[in-house]
Amino acid sequence: MKLTIIGCSGSLGSPAGPASGYLVQAPGAPGVLMDMGPGVLAELQKVVNPSEVHVVFSHLHADHCLDFPSLTVWRRYHPSLAAQGRNLLFGPAATVEKLGRLTSDAEGHVDEMADTFAFTPWQARRAELIDRVQITPFPTVHPIESYGLRLVEATTGKVIAYSGDSAYTEELVACAQGADVFLCEATWGATSMGKAPDMHMCGGEAGLLASRAGVKQLILVHIPPWGDPEGAVRAARENFDGEVIVGEAGMEFEI
Repeated sequence: MKLTIIGCSGSLGSPAGPASGYLVQAPGAPGVLMDMGPGVLAELQKVVNPSEVHVVFSHLHADHCLDFPSLTVWRRYHPSLAAQGRNLLFGPAATVEKLGRLTSDAEGHVDEMADTFAFTPWQARRAELIDRVQITPFPTVHPIESYGLRLVEATTGKVIAYSGDSAYTEELVACAQGADVFLCEATWGATSMGKAPDMHMCGGEAGLLASRAGVKQLILVHIPPWGDPEGAVRAARENFDGEVIVGEAGMEFEI
C-alpha cells in the first residue's frame, strides 16, 4: 500500500497544510481517502483525480469532513473528470443527513447523494471491503460518534491504523495491533494534564498505545497550528521504542 498524507493539521488547516485527509492506495485500486477536512480537495487534485477515490470518515467534525461538499461538485460537474459511476462512502450513521444538508440547494432538504456515492454506516468492529483493502472501525472516545480505522491490504497483509480523534481508549490498542504504520493523534502535545477530558490525546498516550499494540512506526498527527509537536515526540518516545515522527502534508509511505 501507499499512504499519502494530504493533510494532518489538528482542528483546522495551517499554513503548512490542510486539516485531516489521508490517501491509501493499493496496487491496481483507485484509492481510499480517510477524512476530508478543509484544504484537502485542493491538495488531492495534485495526486489523483478526486472522482476516483472512495471516501471513509472517522467522524463528522468540520476539520475532518468539510471539503466533502466540494467533492460532490467535482464529481458531478467537472467537464472532463467527473465521476463515471458511484464510489463507496462509509462513515457514522449521520453522514448523509449532515453532509447532504450542505450539498442541497433547498433549505431543509437533504441531498441523498445516491447518484454519486453508495453509503454504508459503520458498525463497530464489522469489517468492510473496499477493493483490496479491508477496513474495520473501532469506536473511540470523542464528543460525537467516532471511530479509529484499521486498514489491511488483502494480498500482503500490511496494516495501517488511524486513531481518528479520540481520548485514550483500549479500543485503539486492538485497532493498531501489529500495525506497520499507526497514524495517531497527539493534539495535546507533551501532556493531557489540565486539558479537556474525553476528546484528544498527548504524545505520551500515543506512544503508550503504539507500545502496547506493537506497531512498527508511529506517526503523530492532528497537532494544531499552535500545538507542540516537539513536546509530543519527546513524550511519545518515553513510552515507545520504535520510530516516531511528526506527520506533514505531502509525506508518502510505501508499506
